[in-house]
Amino acid sequence: MSALARFFLLQGKQVYGYDLTETDITQQLITEGAQIHFEEDINKIPKNVDVVVYTPAIPKDHQEYQYFIEHQILILKRSEILGMICSNYPTIAVAGTHGKTTTTAMVTQMLCEAEKQKNNLTVLHSYVLPVLSFIGGIAKNFDSNFVYNSGFDTVIVEADEYDRSFLTLHPQVAVITSLDADHLDVYGDRNCLVESFQMFANQIQPTGTLVIYDEIAGQIEHPNKITYGFSEKANYKVSDIQNFPIPGKHNILNAFAAFAACSEYLFWKNNGVFDSQLLKNSLSRFTGVKRRFDVCVQRDDFVYIDDYAHHPEAISAFLDAVKNCYPEKKITGVFQPHLYSRTRDFAQEFADSLEVLDEIILLDIYPAREKPIEGITSNYLLSLIKNENKKLLKKEELVAYLQMNRPEVLLTMGAGDIDRFVKKLELL
Repeated sequence: MSALARFFLLQGKQVYGYDLTETDITQQLITEGAQIHFEEDINKIPKNVDVVVYTPAIPKDHQEYQYFIEHQILILKRSEILGMICSNYPTIAVAGTHGKTTTTAMVTQMLCEAEKQKNNLTVLHSYVLPVLSFIGGIAKNFDSNFVYNSGFDTVIVEADEYDRSFLTLHPQVAVITSLDADHLDVYGDRNCLVESFQMFANQIQPTGTLVIYDEIAGQIEHPNKITYGFSEKANYKVSDIQNFPIPGKHNILNAFAAFAACSEYLFWKNNGVFDSQLLKNSLSRFTGVKRRFDVCVQRDDFVYIDDYAHHPEAISAFLDAVKNCYPEKKITGVFQPHLYSRTRDFAQEFADSLEVLDEIILLDIYPAREKPIEGITSNYLLSLIKNENKKLLKKEELVAYLQMNRPEVLLTMGAGDIDRFVKKLELL
């Protein structure tokens, strides 16, 4: 949403907004010219609103949402607006139940690299192509989730499967990184999820390409399917990896997905002429995405890493990467489950993925858009974890506990508001 707000501000539009809480991002938007309020108050709504953009995080009984309905003001989902913007330009769309934010940031980095001058006073942009990019997280190279080059002729977009949002897109190149079961509150079962990804693939432009992880490639049909992975049969085969900037097998795969997408797109756009080494050089300078294996502190006596992982598969990939980096250290993980429905649907899988930690701390479930489900609590999840070194803490207890029981390696995981602890935990 903040990236869309920035886009419209750059178009000279007046941008107003509501959010539940004030954050660094909302403060930045206010600095850039947006007018934002944090109280549910119809009196804060400006007159003569042309269009309202919303996300499913807004409950249908929200006073301001109901005001727009009653006054017959045009209301569009975030995905619909994104689809309208992308419809005017050739697009690279990155989808997948995991990995899409990092992959989108990598594609953006390769096509439009941020270069800091030695004096660190000015940020220059050198690009293979002038792009407009919407990323689902803060790309560290750009310190933003939004990249805008004047005169852009290509759009890069993270394609979200939640609520079938990505079906507003018709990309030239589409990427599918993973097809793990998720959002079963929307899809019901994994088969329906895969069907939705197939519909997404069907919307690729007639001259376009599907770039897909080779282990799931058989599940999605497309006449021009390009694969990447560790298999010998993959079109883009992972081999001889040295000094990759971001840890983890999953991030190596993300990098190959991004490289394949850029290569296939440039091959189409430039009639087969492009410099692959330029892409590789740019990727080597990729510094990551905030909240994706985000190393906040790295000292001999204390390491702290924050990650957005909120699905069992993502947690397992993250913990595997951490254990490879710190095989001799005691690892303490703090996990805030996200959504009652997801906790219910994957309770045993969450327990299995978390119990590899040396110490497990659970916070209460972050509800987001949901109402409580009877019997589904963090205490229920805790009961399924076989590792006995486990505990449930209230948010207000966390910092004091960690100050008294200083970990060697500390991890925070989740898609809720657990990131609000980062600055305090950096001081441990």
